[in-house]
Amino acid sequence: MYSASLDSCSILICEDEPLIALDVANAFTNAGARVVTVRSLAQAFMVVEDDAPSVVILDHALRTGESSQLCERLKEQNIPYVFHRGYPNSGGASDYELSVSERAAAGLLVTVVEGLLRNRRAH
Repeated sequence: MYSASLDSCSILICEDEPLIALDVANAFTNAGARVVTVRSLAQAFMVVEDDAPSVVILDHALRTGESSQLCERLKEQNIPYVFHRGYPNSGGASDYELSVSERAAAGLLVTVVEGLLRNRRAH
């Protein structure tokens, strides 16, 4: 299903598992978003600095290191992010720290991002 609400959005997907990255990228592309996929935190930092995406989808357990520095940078730039986790979120979520299980359909991740962006535009 195509969603006009993501037409002007750029989505950065930071995921080191190629099949998961492809599935998520396809879901956002089909929803009308412009998608950039990277496999490391270093690549994610470069995209954030060069392109300031609308939203970042961040694999919680990247092999390339701890994501907390990237999360801090995203907060500084007021860029929302959603963790894409292989297990349920154990902590409380803030406005920046939404979480969707990797077991959920990629379409659910698109729906969560649409809601996040709609909520941010309303405020």
